[in-house]
Amino acid sequence: MATSSAITPGAGDGAPRSAHPASGTATPPTGEPRARRSGYRRLTVQQRREQLISVALELFSTRAPEEVSLDDVAEAAGASRPLVYRYFAGGKQQLYEAALRSAAEELTGRLSVPVAGTPTEQLAAVLNRYFGFVAEHHAGYAALLRGGSVAETARTSAIVDEVRRAALRRTLRYLGLREAGPRLTLLVRVWISVVEASALSWLDEGRQIPQDSLCAWLVDEFVAMSAATARHDRQTAQVLAGLLALEAADGPAAVLVAQLRGLRVGR
Repeated sequence: MATSSAITPGAGDGAPRSAHPASGTATPPTGEPRARRSGYRRLTVQQRREQLISVALELFSTRAPEEVSLDDVAEAAGASRPLVYRYFAGGKQQLYEAALRSAAEELTGRLSVPVAGTPTEQLAAVLNRYFGFVAEHHAGYAALLRGGSVAETARTSAIVDEVRRAALRRTLRYLGLREAGPRLTLLVRVWISVVEASALSWLDEGRQIPQDSLCAWLVDEFVAMSAATARHDRQTAQVLAGLLALEAADGPAAVLVAQLRGLRVGR
């Protein structure tokens, strides 16, 4: 991530101006190359745009969108307000959407399943990366999922929904499925909603539950919900049996399923 310390504040991206003789600063003799200012680095158009997005994302991650002004972004980037408008003519809303899209891409990247481990260990690893993102971008994440932000539009909602669709696709791929029936698809969608709601509650309550413990609980939630759905859906039953076959016989998932099977309601 580019930082403002590597950028010379000013209204544009051009080369630094030489000091005026009246300022008392010595100027090199005619014909000698002028030295660049210490710490100055010219940014390309793409680098400057990425830098503004990166700075905006950092601000939106710790403060709700409506609490961040374009001047805040410009100051943090060591740039001017007109320069920010040069790259984002739509103002803060366009910059917010660009920052949100960048965050969505980062979050989607964290949903990749590791190769090593049992199925439940792999799922726990993905959840830990997800909650790591939530912790890093707590204010922006909360404002986003709760809705109601003045910065929320159909486009921002579409970006968030695409992350959910990516999570659905990757979870089904993790389960070894090319096509899923309606009940199994609904199971995964509902579980993703549980993860999102848990993340918001976790933030609201000051992250009192250790992250590893929360992720382990959500893995158990997935196993328990799968076991319940398996009673009504053959495809889910087959998928669950396949996953349990890869778990240790005395592992957490197998123990949980055994406990569920042992439950009795009434006498």
